Amino acid sequence: MAPSSQRAVACNSRISGIPVDPLRSKGYASRKICPKRPPPSRPLGYARVNTYGQTLDAQLEQLRAAECTKIFREKVTGAGADRRELSQLLKALAPGDVVTVTRIDRLARSTFDRFAIVKQIVDAGAQFRSLAEPWADTATSTGRLMIAVLGGLADVERDLIRTRTAKGHSGAKARGQHMGRPPKLTPQQQQEARRRRAEGATLKELAKSYNVGRATISRFEV
Repeated sequence: MAPSSQRAVACNSRISGIPVDPLRSKGYASRKICPKRPPPSRPLGYARVNTYGQTLDAQLEQLRAAECTKIFREKVTGAGADRRELSQLLKALAPGDVVTVTRIDRLARSTFDRFAIVKQIVDAGAQFRSLAEPWADTATSTGRLMIAVLGGLADVERDLIRTRTAKGHSGAKARGQHMGRPPKLTPQQQQEARRRRAEGATLKELAKSYNVGRATISRFEV
C-alpha cells in the first residue's frame, strides 16, 4: 500500500472513532498478552501413627506411590493438640497444593477435628484426598458434598459432647462433688486460716505458713 493510502486509512479510522494499531498499520502483527500460568501444584503427604511403638513404613510407601514429593510425618495421638508436623503442613500450603493421606482418620480422631483440618486446607486453596476413601476428594463434586456432610456430623458431635459434659457437671454437683481445680487448703486449714486471720495474722504470714499465694488466703477472710 502506498504511503498516501496508509495515511488515508489512518485518517478515516480516526474520524470514525476506531483506534488504529500502529504496529498493524505498518504491516507488523500485533503483540498478544499471554495470561499468567497458575503456580504448579505440589503433591504433599501426611503420615501419622499413635505411638512410638508403631511404624510409618506402610503409610510412607503408599504416599510415595501416590507421587507425594514431600511427606510430613509424626508419631503422636490424633487427639493431641500439639502436632508440629501437621501445623507446619498447614502453614506451608499454597493454592493448588494437594494434601494426601492414606486414610482420613490419620488427620484426627474426632469428626469435628477432621472437618476443621480439611476446611483449613480448602480455605488455603489446596485440595485434600484420602487414598482409602475415594469419596474424600475435594476436587470432585461428590467429595465436596461428603465434606459438607462431614461438617454437619461434626456439629452433631460437638453438640453431643456439650450435652454429655453438662449432664456430667449436673450429676457431680447433685452428688456434692467439687467441680474444677481441687482447693489448695483442706477444710481444716481453711478454718484455721480464718481463725488466725481474725486474731491478727497478716496475709503474708498466712500465705507463707501454708505455702500458698496471698490471693488464696484472702478468700478465707472473715
